[in-house]
Amino acid sequence: MAMIAMIWAVAFDWADGLIARGMSGRNEMQGKFGAQLDVLIDIVSYGVTPAILLACYGGFEVEFLAVALFVLFASALRLSYFSVFGLSGGSHYTGLALDNNNIFLVFIFIFEGWAGESFAMILLLLSLLIALLNISQIKTPKLSSNPINVVLLGSYTVLITCFFYWKQFNQI
Repeated sequence: MAMIAMIWAVAFDWADGLIARGMSGRNEMQGKFGAQLDVLIDIVSYGVTPAILLACYGGFEVEFLAVALFVLFASALRLSYFSVFGLSGGSHYTGLALDNNNIFLVFIFIFEGWAGESFAMILLLLSLLIALLNISQIKTPKLSSNPINVVLLGSYTVLITCFFYWKQFNQI
């Protein structure tokens, strides 16, 4: 169920951004308030939630706690950087955007049943890689502003939801 909630968080985040940008009659203060609220929601959805997932999945073992804290640190640093500097060139993020954390982590969990005992280490290493990409200097496009990408994410979200419901009821 956590995977379903994590992917729906991305879908609602992208949809609310499109809706907010399309609203007429918003004043400057409402826009600033919405932007700050979005940052708070982003740190909870894409920083705190993956960190809790990692810590719990790893049974609160030291290596999982360390990576969970690093994910949280990287998320906070990434959001702070974006809040100050914004988009690079008006259309690209510096570092991997945080919504990708959930998109990738949910995808990784598709393979949980097939990876056997090595899944925990794979999850740990890929989570560390994602956090490093969050604070890297790579330029990534802002996908959420394109309605086609929102439709693709919606399709992915529905497929992921169906998969994890199926997985839960079929115990694989």
